[in-house]
Amino acid sequence: MQLLDLSATLVIITALIAVLNARYLKLPASIGVTVGGLALSLVLLLLVGLGVPFAQQAVELVRRIQFDDFVFQGVLSFLLFAGALGVNSHALWVLRGPVMLFALLSTAISTGLVGALLYGLTGLFGLDVPLVYCLLFGALISPTDPVSVLGVLKQAKVPRRIETLVAGESLFNDGVGVVAFAVLASVAASGAAGHGPALSTAGLGLFFAQEALGGLLLGSVVGLIGWISLRLVDDFVVEVLITLGVVMACTAVAAHLHTSAPLAAVAAGLLVGFLKERVPHGLTSREKFDGFWHLTDELLNIFLFVLLALEVLVVQFTGLRLLLGVLAIPLLLAVRAISVQVPVMLLGRRYRFTPYTRRLMVWGGLRGAISVALAFSVPAGTPRELFLVMTYVIVVFSILVQGLSVGKLARRAAERAPEVAPVNLRG
Repeated sequence: MQLLDLSATLVIITALIAVLNARYLKLPASIGVTVGGLALSLVLLLLVGLGVPFAQQAVELVRRIQFDDFVFQGVLSFLLFAGALGVNSHALWVLRGPVMLFALLSTAISTGLVGALLYGLTGLFGLDVPLVYCLLFGALISPTDPVSVLGVLKQAKVPRRIETLVAGESLFNDGVGVVAFAVLASVAASGAAGHGPALSTAGLGLFFAQEALGGLLLGSVVGLIGWISLRLVDDFVVEVLITLGVVMACTAVAAHLHTSAPLAAVAAGLLVGFLKERVPHGLTSREKFDGFWHLTDELLNIFLFVLLALEVLVVQFTGLRLLLGVLAIPLLLAVRAISVQVPVMLLGRRYRFTPYTRRLMVWGGLRGAISVALAFSVPAGTPRELFLVMTYVIVVFSILVQGLSVGKLARRAAERAPEVAPVNLRG
């Protein structure tokens, strides 16, 4: 099947599932298309078992999709840029300390605890999974998905500072998680090659700085160029083209410089968002500009979650892998609670976090396509299939269970958490 046929088929499937959701299920778009995609996948698996040729061709079609390439070289930068555009840059600057502490410390704590718990859990079932690969799983499952929860928070109209904290932490911990995964993958690869200690002592700090700080610097430079360019034009179409160019430049240049494209997209989006907020006539039509990026965000999000649901067709499930995935769900929620509580305790002297703020950060820390894409990028010949199944189980639970209930929690937070002074966070 040619690329055009592949693309057309996937777009048609996505459109049909979206229509069925809008007409009958009436669920939030990302959740509805995930449910529809899962149902379609189960039907296809049943038909494959019955030997239906069409179903077998459909499964082969899905297997041709490079999910990790699609996420990291296409969709992710656009989604993070759009998410950063929607964050109030002034409010984020006020909360820059808590946001960065949560993004860095929470991700590090989660990666370490999940890795240690998985190492013990797999040992109980007689599986010999090296610790470095368990930590690799911790890195891939720790990033939360800002796309899934931002719309819920805005719809519930939670206090701006709570929304900014949750959104900012999700945006930055995606980039931090991807960098941590890349670092641990290098450690694992160098260990397999017999020179792990040299890399772990001399090269890790430089590698992390190149990925993380290099990504933020690249995004700042490209975003500044886009910011200046937007000030020089007065045409909506050109303004959209400039921002599209900014996102694609961040993605392409980051790949050549070996820096973090997700962090570059976030930094660029925040700079362009600053122009949108602080310069009264910096854009020809702010409403049209916001509408374009909102539409782009929604379309890519829907398409991504359909692909996520269809990936069940290419994951090799076994009873033990499913069991480990189910057991990992409560462990991951407990780790998320710990990784949120530690920064809260450290920030306790300057900021006050009431239970609803912490609950939203824990229960609203949904896992999504980034984790699945990272799992697909784990090298073959390792516990890759185990990680794929566990990640898929966790992500589906996160989207369907947490995603359907976080809106109610956000509405409670909006009702009981009035806006507060800049030095406090109440919720």
